[in-house]
This record gives sequence, C-alpha cells and structure tokens, in this order.
Amino acid sequence: MLKVRKSEARGHVDIGWLKSYHSFSFGNYYDPEYMGFSKLRVINEDWINGGGGFDSHPHRDMEIITYVMEGALEHKDSMGNTSFISKGDFQKMTAGTGVLHSEYNNSESETVHLLQIWIIPEEMGLKPSYQQVHVNKYMLEGTLKLVATGRKDVGNSSIGINQDVDLYIASLKPGQSLIHSFDISRNIWIQVTKGSLFLKETTINMGDGAAITDENEIEITADKSTEFLLFDIK
Repeated sequence: MLKVRKSEARGHVDIGWLKSYHSFSFGNYYDPEYMGFSKLRVINEDWINGGGGFDSHPHRDMEIITYVMEGALEHKDSMGNTSFISKGDFQKMTAGTGVLHSEYNNSESETVHLLQIWIIPEEMGLKPSYQQVHVNKYMLEGTLKLVATGRKDVGNSSIGINQDVDLYIASLKPGQSLIHSFDISRNIWIQVTKGSLFLKETTINMGDGAAITDENEIEITADKSTEFLLFDIK
C-alpha cells in the first residue's frame, strides 16, 4: 500500500529567519492523521537564514538526526560537543535523560537547508550521546547508502541509533532505478530531497513523503536527477 504525503499539504511556519515545513504534527501544527509514522515522529524541512538559529533548548527521550543539504550550522550542547554540521553531514543526538543544545547559522549570506528527524527510541532514560558522519555523495549514485541504524554489526561507517530503523540515502540519474526488498512486517517511508521519482507509477516530488506498508519490495525510478532518504522501520 502506498500513501503520498504531498509537500504542499505539510504544516508551514515562516518567522523571517526560519522557514519550516512539517511532515508530521509539530509545535503549533496539529494534524491527527499525521502524528508520525511507526517510530518516525518528526521530519521537518528547515531553511535558516544567515545569522539565525536556535538558542539553547532542551530535548529528552528522542533520537534526533540532522541532515544538512546546504550550508553549515554551528552546534553546541551540554555534553561538551562543539562542531559544525556541514553540507552532506548527518548528526545524531540521543537525547535520553536530557540534553541542552543550540544551533546557529553563522554565515552572513548563505542559507542553511536541512532536515530534522526525530525517532522514538526503543527505551526511555538512555544515556545521552552524540555522533556525526559525512556522506560522500559520489558514492551514492544508484545504490542505497546506510547512514543510520539500530543494528550493531555495521562498523563505524553509519550512525548508531537506539531503535530498529535503517536510514538510507540514495541518488539516481534520470531513468535510473533501484529495488529495495524487506520483510512485509516492516514499514517504509521515503522523503524526496531533490528531483522527483516514480513509485508504482506515482510521481513523488521534492518535499513529498511516501509511506509504504504491507509490501516486501519496492522499485524506485528517477524521473529526473533525484536524491531521497529511505527509512526502513520495524
């Protein structure tokens, strides 16, 4: 079964320095039909203008992943981490028992474009932790690259998260296809970050999401040069 979440149907916030689209209910945006998808709770697509950012604020009991598509954010947190999250970087915070963090776009001219993703952890009260990896986009073409997982046997090339979720990124040339096979009990969410693709002859455009359930295989074909994230969720 395929259900498409159109980009223009998402919740929207514009406060000048921040423009944000919410795939699921978040903040003042509430849609009882979109409270999340399985363990996936938040997908926010944000544009942060130069000089803008989030002052120090708390999180707890959530796996928080930030994927930067353009620009760079300065990150500071109560675990003692100070870093820049740049284009192509994935950052993970296990908020667990509680963390404080801030994020700023220090550029005077460049807008930061990112996805913020929240995943409900397998248990509450975990010890907070931090991890960051960079994805070489030249290695993505035509294949699914695992960037975050709850599996323990994949080495250090992927972020570790505390939930049975595999997060992949891929890019496809126009007309190029790939197939992803999975157990029928699992749930798939695809978020298109660039271009457009076909799923079951349905066009999924940039900003759109697609939920796939009660299937065990999907074929994804690019309509134009395309990048997307794929969540494989128990």
